[in-house]
Amino acid sequence: MAFSVDNKNGRELRIHENAVELSNNLAEYIAELSEASIKERGVFAIALSGGSLVTLMGRKLCEAPYNKTVDWGKWYIFWADERVVAKSHVDSNYKLAKDSLFSKVPIIHSHMHSINDSVTAEQAAEDYEFVIRQLVRTRVINVSEVFDCPKFDLVLLGMGPDGNIASLFPNHAALQERELWVTFITDSPKPPPERITFTLPVINSASNVAVVVTGVGKAEAAHLAIDNIGPESPARMVSPINGKLVWFLDIEAASKLEGIKF
Repeated sequence: MAFSVDNKNGRELRIHENAVELSNNLAEYIAELSEASIKERGVFAIALSGGSLVTLMGRKLCEAPYNKTVDWGKWYIFWADERVVAKSHVDSNYKLAKDSLFSKVPIIHSHMHSINDSVTAEQAAEDYEFVIRQLVRTRVINVSEVFDCPKFDLVLLGMGPDGNIASLFPNHAALQERELWVTFITDSPKPPPERITFTLPVINSASNVAVVVTGVGKAEAAHLAIDNIGPESPARMVSPINGKLVWFLDIEAASKLEGIKF
């Protein structure tokens, strides 16, 4: 029993009875964006975070009909943030996405742009930005009309109980970065400490941004971000300039939202 509401702050909220319903709706949303982007540009450039959202995304996309109907060969995959660990490490967002989805569908391996895991966090961020800049020049990734930034077709984010998105944490200096496309941190408040992350201008330059939130433990953070109250959290700072923002929530995560009745 999913339903969608237009929030007063310009966000579309899609609220779902449970994780299975959310997963179904998320898969349909991603497949529709993929089809539209490939029809318009010939490619679909998607950036992912890690965590439960990748599992929710992959649960249906690797099954019929999407495993056959999605034009997987036109996908170019990036990570909005990544832990600076080996690609085989349990904490790797690349490994999580590969194991849960991309090993099960006909993705072109060279289209999966993971970080260089053999260098420092600072060098990994620099290398990753260089790769993205090359693909902007060739228009595999579109370019923002407003900022000097890439314009991804979709940036898919989770949110932590503190309101963090990607690896942008509350009160962290990385939130203020406006020049770099990709930055790094070595002091993540949750392990592992070393990470690379897209900056806010890149996230807010995307054509589409989706934030996926499940569980009662994130209800307060969702309330603060969506209802625009309290201290400004990273999640509340997600506001695409010329794009669309959709929040995918289950009932538990949406339980504290103002004006929502179940």
